[in-house]
Amino acid sequence: MSAQQALILFAHGARDPAWAEPFQRLRALTQSSLPKVNVALAFLELMTPNLPQLVQQQVADGVRQITVVPVFLGQGGHVRRDLPVLIEQLRQSYPTVTFDVAAAAGEDAGVLQALAHYCVTQAQSE
Repeated sequence: MSAQQALILFAHGARDPAWAEPFQRLRALTQSSLPKVNVALAFLELMTPNLPQLVQQQVADGVRQITVVPVFLGQGGHVRRDLPVLIEQLRQSYPTVTFDVAAAAGEDAGVLQALAHYCVTQAQSE
C-alpha cells in the first residue's frame, strides 16, 4: 500500500510471539476502517520491526505524515521517557516528515469504558 499518511500502533513487545496476536488483530481492524492510511505495528523491544526500522520503511515508501499511537494501558516510563526520545531522533532524521504522537491508548475515556464493560461482563458471567 502506498499512502502519504501512516498510523503506527506502538506496542512494548515480548519474547513470546503469541503476545503480539491481539495487536495484530487491532492493526487489521484499524486498517479496515482507514483504507487510505498505511496502518502498521512497531515494537519498543524484543520484537520487530522497532519504531526506527518501521519509520525508515514508511518514509522510503513515500509516507510524509506519521501518527504514533502507543497501545499501552498507561503513560508509564516507556511512553513518557523512551518514546519522546525516539520521536525526537526520528524528527531529526526525517525533517520533511510530520510526526504526531497520541497519548497512551489506556488514557482514553472510551478505551477505559470498554475495559470496564469487559470486566463487568466477566463478573456477571460467574
